[in-house]
Amino acid sequence: MDWNSQVYDAKHDFVAEYGKGLLEYVPRNAQQTILDLGCGTGTLTIRLADLCSRVVGIDCSQSMIDTAKRHFDTLEFFVCDALALPFEHEFNLVFSNAVFHWISDHDTLLKNIRKALKPQGLLVCEFGAKGNIATIEHAFSSVSHEMGYDYAPKFNFPTAEAFGTLLKKNAFTVDTIYEYDRPTLLKDNKQGLENWIKQFFASEFMQMPDTVQEKLLREVEKRTSGTLWNGTSWVADYRRLRAVAHL
Repeated sequence: MDWNSQVYDAKHDFVAEYGKGLLEYVPRNAQQTILDLGCGTGTLTIRLADLCSRVVGIDCSQSMIDTAKRHFDTLEFFVCDALALPFEHEFNLVFSNAVFHWISDHDTLLKNIRKALKPQGLLVCEFGAKGNIATIEHAFSSVSHEMGYDYAPKFNFPTAEAFGTLLKKNAFTVDTIYEYDRPTLLKDNKQGLENWIKQFFASEFMQMPDTVQEKLLREVEKRTSGTLWNGTSWVADYRRLRAVAHL
């Protein structure tokens, strides 16, 4: 799917905001080059630019890249598939926040990253861990099936152990890797979960007639409220996997 970059920035800016913590793992080296893999609208790319001589932002979404170019016109951005990176030994560091769980083949992904990195290159990444959004996804899947619509799980949420094994298979030495719970407050109070579903399940949701969409939203809210509604806002059940590894 392509993304609505304006809605993403307005309603789901927590993605980049939480990603700022990942910047702590990026060395302060004015000579290094960095690839921001899955840069979105460039919110973290501009921060990375202060830590290197050159940063390149790539994303599979044309909308995201167009917005990034408008906001940060002095930086390099272009549309690119993470499973077909065109780089060879070009970067000292690959940075990625909230992207890898959208990619089904982590083995091929890591092979591409290894090829893009220079010798002794560093990978700094964070993405969804096993159990991420389990409550939301289970409710959405169950309600969709009950209403006659198929939902095939599309996310790749590994354990730290499984991802660490793949890193080692692809010649990385793991510096740190762990999973953690990160309950995430969604904007717009009662509207928060609906906004989230419309963004992250857009490809499934938009196939449904308006009347079905409305019924599905209310039923998913009903089934998740006991766990995710805090009385004033929705708090999504995020779990993250953070990894730092070098060649």
